[in-house]
Amino acid sequence: MTHTRDELPSAAAPAEKASDAALARVLDVVARRRAECEERRQVPRDVIAVFKEAGIYRAATPRQFGGEPLPPGRFLKIVERISAVDASAGWVASFGSSLMYLAALPPDTQAELYANGPDVVFAAGLYPVQPAEHVAGGYRLAGRWKFASGCLGADVLGVGITAGQDRAGRPRTALLRPEQVEIAENWQVIGLRGTGSHDLVVDGAVVPERWTFVRGAPPTLDDPLYRYPTVPYAAQVLAAVALGVARAALDQVISEGGRASHTGGPVAADRASYRISVARAEAQLRSVRAFFHDITEEVWQTVERGDPATSHQASLLRLASAHAAKASFEVVRDAYHLAGIRAIADDSPMQRCLRDVSVIPQHAFLQETVYDGAGAVLMDAPPFPGYL
Repeated sequence: MTHTRDELPSAAAPAEKASDAALARVLDVVARRRAECEERRQVPRDVIAVFKEAGIYRAATPRQFGGEPLPPGRFLKIVERISAVDASAGWVASFGSSLMYLAALPPDTQAELYANGPDVVFAAGLYPVQPAEHVAGGYRLAGRWKFASGCLGADVLGVGITAGQDRAGRPRTALLRPEQVEIAENWQVIGLRGTGSHDLVVDGAVVPERWTFVRGAPPTLDDPLYRYPTVPYAAQVLAAVALGVARAALDQVISEGGRASHTGGPVAADRASYRISVARAEAQLRSVRAFFHDITEEVWQTVERGDPATSHQASLLRLASAHAAKASFEVVRDAYHLAGIRAIADDSPMQRCLRDVSVIPQHAFLQETVYDGAGAVLMDAPPFPGYL
């Protein structure tokens, strides 16, 4: 039983039907390969190729370079769908949105970046931000950066440097070719194992100035997508992974409600406590998801008509994301308890849902401090530095 499938109507346009068929293929491949992704601690390149074929990595590429920019609400639902099958695959797919950042590069640099096509996989390890040496025409880099999700399948890699910070103190990102970077495969974690979020190591590579940008800086090309708040969107695509995992976990306990107990006790669905817990979790998940997508659509309509998103709107995007991650974890935790002893088995999807979703609220974009920043903005007080 499923509850959040945004199915296309029967009168959908041919292009939409083709897109839906491509997504169906992605979901099928991910379902067949998710155990392999977990074991290898990466989404393999041939799976990334399927993502590319489905347009996931051109969803934020400029139109003039062959991209097909998607409205955020539509892309977020794609991430949810993939994440309901496998969180790591959804996490890696979510970075199809990160080419928004690269819209701040000079147009000629972007033309070179997309010279071989619009389907470019960008992965970055931005922290800890490292100093870079100014040299003729650019920066000389040396250091080690953490959490570069999807780096083993990336076409271009980014690292954070302090040189050339903007007035708000936001670090600059330097782009490198994979051959300029050593990937230190050290992703040994409890959840989201398939994201391959390894360290990046650079030793003396020189990056020209025109291949650097400040994340969140104004784009050099115009499209409604590039007017959407960049950093809040980066939080949203990660929160969408949590929503997908929560949906999968809740669907699991709903579908198992008719199973007999190992101890011979009452069928779960015959117990009031089970029914009450399922209903509460369903209400919680649907409520937080409604807030998440409602503010997404509001902000999209604002930027699509040519107006800038307000600081209040950008803050609500961040609040909705952090709250979605927190609530999704709570839903999965409750589903895990409802699942009983079966949930502890290695082959149980429930234990993996719990491991994966527990990682997501730990991300810096989604931690409890976001509530502090959002509360400040709601009361017209200055939020903490870097919040917006």
